[in-house]
Amino acid sequence: MPFEVKNIGIEKALQKIKHFCAYQERNHYEVKQKLYGFGLYKNEVEHMLSQLIEENYLNEERFAIAFVGGKFRIKQWGKIKIKYELQQKKISPYCIKKALAAIDDEDYEATLAKIAATKLQELKSEKNIFIKKKKLQNYLVSKGYEFNLINKIVSGNAH
Repeated sequence: MPFEVKNIGIEKALQKIKHFCAYQERNHYEVKQKLYGFGLYKNEVEHMLSQLIEENYLNEERFAIAFVGGKFRIKQWGKIKIKYELQQKKISPYCIKKALAAIDDEDYEATLAKIAATKLQELKSEKNIFIKKKKLQNYLVSKGYEFNLINKIVSGNAH
């Protein structure tokens, strides 16, 4: 074993993990990894997780909604990219679906239009319309937007 994980004890671990969860929304997987990092045993970790859930320090649905809101508003990610990131964090399909539903459709399409317009400004020196459309399309796909929405924007915008 490359390094020895020292068990810091249940009381100290509980105090630290409550602070960790209170600081910002956390997901179950992230908290579980942190608890194992404290050198706790499986039964201790499971007990502590259920205690954190009971005391409302940990709420997967609340985490998912906060995550979706932040990634959409601040990073302007599309639903595909957000869903993928939540799956990587081992969030349940139910919570992912519920959190993504919290994004207003009008805001979503307006954000997509805004970032497409911004990208088109960056591409204004590109003279070949096909290359310009392809670059815009690739950019919007990389931001995680749905192909049908991207097609509407690209076919209506790239002139």
